[in-house]
Amino acid sequence: MSLYVDIKKRLGSFTLKTKFETDSLITGLLGASGSGKSMSLKCIAGIQKPDEGVIMLDGEVLFDSSKGINIRPQDRHVGYLFQEYALFPNMSVKKNILAGMSHVKDRLERERRLEAVISLMKLEGLEEHRPSQLSGGQAQRVALARIIVSEPKLLLLDEPFSALDNHLKDSIQVDMKHLIEKLGTQSILVTHSVTEAFRLSNSISVMEDGCVIRSGKCEELLSDPQKEGCARLFGHRNIFQFIKRDGNLYIPELQLSLRAEDDIPEGADKISITDDAIKAGGLIKVNGVEVLKEERGSSLLVDIGGERKLWWKTELHDVDHIAIDTARCLFLR
Repeated sequence: MSLYVDIKKRLGSFTLKTKFETDSLITGLLGASGSGKSMSLKCIAGIQKPDEGVIMLDGEVLFDSSKGINIRPQDRHVGYLFQEYALFPNMSVKKNILAGMSHVKDRLERERRLEAVISLMKLEGLEEHRPSQLSGGQAQRVALARIIVSEPKLLLLDEPFSALDNHLKDSIQVDMKHLIEKLGTQSILVTHSVTEAFRLSNSISVMEDGCVIRSGKCEELLSDPQKEGCARLFGHRNIFQFIKRDGNLYIPELQLSLRAEDDIPEGADKISITDDAIKAGGLIKVNGVEVLKEERGSSLLVDIGGERKLWWKTELHDVDHIAIDTARCLFLR
């Protein structure tokens, strides 16, 4: 199963330009609030219509502006789990789930699917409960059950854990991943949490200002984020502009020249000085011989004069010199 998305949609001064392709079981769509994640899901589901572009699911064209194709949401075989689950408050658990099978006319088939999904989602004994009588985790399972009975080809999860208490999230996230693996239904998970994305996803597409800036397997993105926005999202703190000089690099903000041990990637103009690239000792003096520092937990704010600062996660405290190994730094665009 594969999903291809290449769409544009203008929303006032904001322009959504989502482009990614994935065949992973669970793909994380990661980014800060307002980056376009949820709008991308709505376009895939057919709730919103892009201005232009193409959406294809497993070879079937769901949307193609150039060909005038725009399949109705109910015909896309796409399940959408909203942040607040959107359960009908006046209906029981059983009736909420049955609402997901309005297209199934055979009564015996409806009953078979209902019985199977109640067992799968561990909802036995809650069939006659109303949404107001359910916990957050139970409500989520009912909402998922309503989607699953429609047998979607693609499952869209829009911040599915945002309405849950923190103490519930860990166990419910594990349950969600196991459920998707059991069903084998390709899924897109929208989240602003890096931890959540890496815990649940097989691959990730990172969004910033309406665009996908980086896509790949989780390990690839961690080892080589490539983009500044991606690196900052992953917690990189020491990111600086640099200038190439005779094969080496100069960091104006730090007034520092570094020897480039490896070739600098084409197009890179920023360097992320990672924790493991900074070492005590070496030839770089920090503010003369005495480090002006501010301790915050296991992190050290190293002041090398004026506004020029480096964050360094270390357990060392008696430091008067540091060395920076550019071979362990990351280069960004």
